[in-house]
This record gives sequence, structure tokens and C-alpha cells, in this order.
Amino acid sequence: MNTTTLTAMEQGRARQPGVFWRSLGLEVRYEFLSLLRTLSFSLPTLLFPPMFYVLFAVLMPMGRSGSWQAGAYLLSSYTVFGIMGPALFGFGVNVAMDRETGWLRIKRVVPAPAVIYLLSKLAMAMLFATLIYVVMCLIAVTAAGVRMPAAGWLGLAVVAIFGVLPFCALGLWIGTLASGRSAPAIVNVIYLPMGFLAGLWFPLAMLPAFVQGIAPLWPAYHLGRIGLMAIGQAPADGLLGHVAVLAAVTAVFFVLAVRRLNRPL
Repeated sequence: MNTTTLTAMEQGRARQPGVFWRSLGLEVRYEFLSLLRTLSFSLPTLLFPPMFYVLFAVLMPMGRSGSWQAGAYLLSSYTVFGIMGPALFGFGVNVAMDRETGWLRIKRVVPAPAVIYLLSKLAMAMLFATLIYVVMCLIAVTAAGVRMPAAGWLGLAVVAIFGVLPFCALGLWIGTLASGRSAPAIVNVIYLPMGFLAGLWFPLAMLPAFVQGIAPLWPAYHLGRIGLMAIGQAPADGLLGHVAVLAAVTAVFFVLAVRRLNRPL
């Protein structure tokens, strides 16, 4: 019995349902704890969206007009802005560093399905998105006086948790292209301008006409519109179009990234 046969047998055992889920659970746990303890990642990710929200929705309130409520509107937009962070940085920077340090080479030879590596990072992004959403909601209720039906809170939660998908795919693609040193800068160049140009920092109506015109070019705009629809701060017209754009972005960048990952390292 040679090494190839042993490796094949080990990989076969790793694909058994019980072993797969135990391996995935451990990978998710260590991925989440590692990033939570990395203060350069966790502090900006968890603190910046609430800080911006407190500044513009609590300390500098824009008020309300009819059904439009600044507190609810900004809760949705800054939540979307917040969940982009762990998705882009968690994939873009970490995958680039794993490539550079040779960790991906090790992952290819260990007796575990390769998909566990990606699923653990996806679960990490969703967990951070959930934490961001919970913190934002607590501030919105206690400090901004936001009140919504249960369906609004639930709908925005769904948007926050599953809205990480297109940005995870984009981050994964960046991680397959960039080096470990350049990845943080590249992600920042995409993350911060996209949030502003997509109308997540301020309502689009307050921004120049040029910015309003190019806003639909960014996936963050489409997720932002879905978030506003979920809480009744935007008409539901065009929902399927926004979902289709995000699904297309997810599929395209995921396919591009996987093709690069399948190349020899």
C-alpha cells in the first residue's frame, strides 16, 4: 500500500458526513477566533459601522419626513456597509496571505475536502455580519429611537447575513491576484469608495448627480436597495433585478477565483 493509496483512503474518510461536519465546525471556530483576536481586523470591522451610525443618526440626526426615517434608513445602509468589511477583508487579505505563506499548498494535501477552507471563511463572514447587525440594532433602538415591525428587523437580518456572498466572492478573487502585502491596500481602495459611491454613507439624494448616475454600477448599491426595501424605506419595485445583479456578481467572481485557485501554486 503506497502513499497515494493511503491519501485516497484518508480523503474518503474525511468526506464522510460526520467527519465533514466536525471538520467544518472546527475550521469555522478557529477561523472566527483567529480573526476576532486579530485586533487590526476585528476592531475596525466591528466598531466603524456603529461609530458612523452614531455620528450621523444620533449626534447629527437628519430627522424624518412622512414614511422616511433617517434612523431606520441609515441603520440599513450602514449595516450593509459594515458587512462588506469582513467579507472583503476576510477573503481578500487572508487568502492572499495563505497563498504567500504556502498555507494553501498544505491545504491541498491534507485529507480534508478543499471546500471546507472556503466554507469556513464564508461562515466567518456571516458570523461577523450577524455581530455587526446585532450591535447596530441595539444602538438604533436605544439611541436613535428606531421602531419597526418584526418583519423589518427579520428582513434586514436576512439581508445582512446573506448579503456577504457577493463580497466574499469579490474578496476571494482579489485574494487570488494580490500579494499578502498589497491585498489590504487593494481591498481598502475598493471597500471605502464603493460604500460612498453606492450611497451607503449618505442618502443618494444628497450626493451629486454624477454619483447618483453611476451608483448602480456597484454591487453595494443593489444590496443597499434591498436592505431599504426590507425595512420599508424604499419601494419594492425592481427587487428581482437587484437580486439578479448580486447573484451574477457572486457567480462571476467565484468562477474567476476558483479558476485561479486550481492553477499550480
